[in-house]
This record gives sequence, structure tokens and C-alpha cells, in this order.
Amino acid sequence: MTRILLVDDDVDLGPPLAAYFARFDLALEQALRPSDAMARLRAGGFDAAILDVMLPEIDGFELCRAILREMDLPIVMLTARGELTDRVVGLELGADDYLPKPFEPRELVARLQVALRRRRATSRTAAADTVLHFDGLRIDPARRGVLREGKPVELTSTEFDLLLMLAREPGRVFSRDDILNQLRGHEADLYTRAVDIVVSRLRRKLEPLDCIRTVRNAGYTLALRAMPPETPHGG
Repeated sequence: MTRILLVDDDVDLGPPLAAYFARFDLALEQALRPSDAMARLRAGGFDAAILDVMLPEIDGFELCRAILREMDLPIVMLTARGELTDRVVGLELGADDYLPKPFEPRELVARLQVALRRRRATSRTAAADTVLHFDGLRIDPARRGVLREGKPVELTSTEFDLLLMLAREPGRVFSRDDILNQLRGHEADLYTRAVDIVVSRLRRKLEPLDCIRTVRNAGYTLALRAMPPETPHGG
């Protein structure tokens, strides 16, 4: 379930809002003070935060700054003050949205869901384009290119997608059925034994690297040591 932290010193706001959020598979928890909020956020496990501007200790704008200095989290600001300047300040600080009090719970849920979807889409795009580095191997998903010990390797679409599938989750053992489900779009007549043929073909092209390990009665896994990733430059 998606976990949301509400930071608001109104003790009567959290419980009814949490009950409403649960209808949308959102688990809402409340922190009454910014210091408590930061401790809980640092402990991890939250997917977004809702911040009231008028808070004890520090205001919601300063709390927003503190959160975004340490973590990438969708933030929706709440305030009883509806001035345009407050809204602009909140958004300029990096908040995803802003809702003046009093508000309709359904609107808050809707704005929060939009912020979560936008952040997840951005994360997926970044992950999809991240260049993967292994010991002796470089895989560029955006350009669908592979370098083996610095030299380009020509792979078919099926071979490339098999390698990328293994490389995105190094250490995971993929069964033949897992691989079939991923690759059938390229070769409609792929069958279980054909997976072994594609793996064998890919292994030969990546020699002398020992890239793909067979796990008896289980499937295949990438055998290379992962290196720090890089993001490809545009162009």
C-alpha cells in the first residue's frame, strides 16, 4: 500500500482523512511536528508527504526545503492562507502541488495521485535510459548498443532484449518461461528449447566474457559484476 505522511498539528485532521484515504489504497499517517516528520521520513518507507504551511518549530516551506535536500519525494502543500505568493513559493521550492484549506478530501487524493503518477513515470523513464555498466560490458538501452571490452557487438533484437532483461536485475535467476514471456514479441514461434539457442548465440557473441550463468533446473542469470551506472548524454 502507498504510504503518505501528513504533517499537520491539527490532531483532528489526521484520523478522518486516513479513513478516507484508505478507500483509495493509500495509508495516511500523521506527524504533528516537523522534527517528528523528518525522523519518520528518514526511516524510509513513505511514498509522498502532505505539508501544512502553518506548523510549530518551522513552517511548511522550510520543512519542504529540508525534505528535498535529503530525499526525492512528491510533496503537496496545504495552507489556510490562499495567497498566490504562498502557492508560488511552495512550487518554486519543489513542491508538486498546493491546495488551500478548507479542501475537499477527494481533491487532495486526486492531486496526490497525479503527483505520484508523475514521479513514477519520471523514475521509469530515467531507469529505462540508464546506461548499465558491468565488468567488461556496457549496455545502452536508449541506443540499444552494447560494448564488450570497449568494442561494439552486433546483436539481434531478441538477443539484445534478453541481455537487457538479465542486466536490469543482476543476480536474479530467470526461468525459461520468464524469458519466453519477455521475448515472444520478437519471435512468435519461440518455444522453451529455443531460449537455450538464443542464450547460446548471445554467449558466443559476448566471448571472451563469461556473461550468462546457467542455474541447473532453474534458468539463467547474469554472471558479471555490476559497476556504477551512468546516464547517457543526449544527442
